[in-house]
Amino acid sequence: MNPAKLNRRILLQKKSSGGEDESGYPTEPSSDWEDVMSLYASREPLRGREFFTAAAANAELTLRYKIRYREGITPDMRFIDLNNNRVCNITAVLDDPFGDRTETHLMVLEDLANA
Repeated sequence: MNPAKLNRRILLQKKSSGGEDESGYPTEPSSDWEDVMSLYASREPLRGREFFTAAAANAELTLRYKIRYREGITPDMRFIDLNNNRVCNITAVLDDPFGDRTETHLMVLEDLANA
């Protein structure tokens, strides 16, 4: 993977889990998002058959972001592209396409309501 192509900074977030109150009882999870980590990524638009398949299924803006290989990212997370402050919901975390644990692909839907 060419590190020069990782030219976008993203802030990975997850839903905040419930905590404990003063007495030690569990509290309900809130609808807030908490920051997990900041990463460098490259954004790639879908082309050809990928684009038309995604457009027919979702009718939304579907993108692919490539990051260095990282475990622990799940489809219930989201991230903020810090270059343009757009919120992207992760729909799929794809395994390393070459099997050498160098990169991870994130398929995302851009949340146009929060743009």
